[in-house]
Amino acid sequence: MKKILVASSALVAVGFAGAAQASEPISLSVGGYMEQWIGGVSEDTSADGGAKNAFQSDTEIHFSGRTTLDNGIEIGATIELEGENGSTTAVDGEDEEVTTASTTIDEQYIFVNGGFGQVKLGQEDGAAADMSITAPSVGPAGVNDGDMPNFANLNNTPDNVWDDGDAHKLTYYTPVLGGFRAGVSYTMDDEAENNDDSNSGDNVVSAGVEYNADFDGFSLGVAATGESKGEGEWYHVGANVGFGNFTVGASYGLKEAEYDLNENASTTADDDMGVDIGVSYAMDAATVSVTYMYAEMEDDADTSGVDEFNGVDLGLSYTLGAGVSWRSSVFWFDYEGEDSANDNDGFGGITGLVLSF
Repeated sequence: MKKILVASSALVAVGFAGAAQASEPISLSVGGYMEQWIGGVSEDTSADGGAKNAFQSDTEIHFSGRTTLDNGIEIGATIELEGENGSTTAVDGEDEEVTTASTTIDEQYIFVNGGFGQVKLGQEDGAAADMSITAPSVGPAGVNDGDMPNFANLNNTPDNVWDDGDAHKLTYYTPVLGGFRAGVSYTMDDEAENNDDSNSGDNVVSAGVEYNADFDGFSLGVAATGESKGEGEWYHVGANVGFGNFTVGASYGLKEAEYDLNENASTTADDDMGVDIGVSYAMDAATVSVTYMYAEMEDDADTSGVDEFNGVDLGLSYTLGAGVSWRSSVFWFDYEGEDSANDNDGFGGITGLVLSF
């Protein structure tokens, strides 16, 4: 029996090797995006450092390539480089930029596609983060995507999807069957994003299931996702419905206080939660949206009580040309901290350009 298994394994290996040799060599293509923003916020806060920088940016360069083997299996790779790739420190009274690997590579992974679905191996978001559905929002302020703290002083980041990050992981997505798809990721060590030898982190299991379909006159997208890490979990459900030029959606997420705590750890902290609701309307090259979010966030694991956030974002996205869009936000927020020193409220406006290439 062992001889048969060895011989079979050898034949399979030879078959894949032959297919790889017969396929075209992989050529990398270049893509990515650049976002440049300018804005202002009027806020009531005593936060150290004063107002946030009015100029913000986010840039990534993506290298990707793929090949299809003779047996129909597609294999490829993706490497994403961060545009903001350095930190500044004072050296002999002068600023010196220090670049590290941790701030250069964002994601890098291999993917394998076939009739069995898709397998990914490398540094990338987990299945739960990739599959979660939140309320429609096209503005850069992002009341429900974690971007608002880039512009306003908030003690914690309002959110309802909490991913473990780009640590090394194995992910599998099933084929789409009748509109349904499932996915699961396993991370052995969530501290191993940029240190392959790390053994101090936690195992993470991330999973989700989604349903997407188009019917006469409307479309539907629904997803349920979640992640287990340490002694706790987080869960998220969301749905978007499209009809005509409108898309309406909402989502809810809950993160247990025990999430990310070591085994057998106990805490008196409260759970985090977030709920959002929004609507968008598309008209030719323009899309507008209105999004509301309410969130509760634990301020200190050693105390009870939570910070509360209410925020509304009016967003605009206008396509100026192929790969070029103008986006703007007008937003309002109210942040009530467990510690009154963290209270803040205000309003602001952000505008800028997004280039996709």
